[in-house]
Amino acid sequence: MKKIGFIDYYLDEWHANKYPELIQGESGGEMQVAYAYGVKDAENGLSNAEWCRRNNVKLMNTIEEVVNESDYLIVLSPDHPEQHEALAQLPLQSGKPTYMDKTFAPDRKAAIRLFELAAQHCTPLYSSSALRFAAEYVNVERSGMKVISSWGPGAFENYSIHQIEPIVSMLGPDAKRVMYIGTDTTPALLIEFTDGRQAIIHHLGEDCPFTMAVNYQSGSCKILKPESDFFKLFIQDLVAFFNTGHINVPSTQTISIITIIEYGLKAAACPYQWIELPQGLVKVFN
Repeated sequence: MKKIGFIDYYLDEWHANKYPELIQGESGGEMQVAYAYGVKDAENGLSNAEWCRRNNVKLMNTIEEVVNESDYLIVLSPDHPEQHEALAQLPLQSGKPTYMDKTFAPDRKAAIRLFELAAQHCTPLYSSSALRFAAEYVNVERSGMKVISSWGPGAFENYSIHQIEPIVSMLGPDAKRVMYIGTDTTPALLIEFTDGRQAIIHHLGEDCPFTMAVNYQSGSCKILKPESDFFKLFIQDLVAFFNTGHINVPSTQTISIITIIEYGLKAAACPYQWIELPQGLVKVFN
């Protein structure tokens, strides 16, 4: 039995609540979440101690204890990416396969620092939105894609990654500039890639399902609705990563995604103006 350690800002949150059972199931019982640490208790939920009691997980006093006892590590805090760099210092120096929950980092510089630290200590590291693994997105024809129009729910700050992640997985990491074209209640971002390719993301309300229209150079269009169990497919990829150390999400794409989100937030302050993205060469870390 391989032991997984959780490191979180607070443990009673949606991802930490879902991962243990799914990981144990998809690993055939060969992996289990055994140890956990939370910086603080959830303000409107279970205390860390109560969360651990209910999930049959041992609460540790420090991150160091979790790192020492675990075979694999998951840094969570999905809605507080500003916490990731502090939470990940010891995990990324451990050499143990580490998954970092979405959103990977609050900005491009922090994302690069995290990958650099992992590379310095030969620690396998990746991060992703589960939407990347939707079968409808994975299996779509990528050759000749020209324009993508994407819809989804949630706020831009913590939900845009679920649209941007699959877009970058399809169009690549070479985004050039962004323009905010939304409103206060319906954020929208235009992203321009190399060779004139474009993508638009729209946040159209909590009842809006994730949907994508893909236009090709031929003039054809494909409508993609992720109806597959993409969260289960993500967990399968996570289990395979822990088993093999192989990473299916390129670091260049993760850094590009974080850059788009960071500059998309800046673009919201000056709608309908192009904001250029940093174009310096980014080292390939995996």
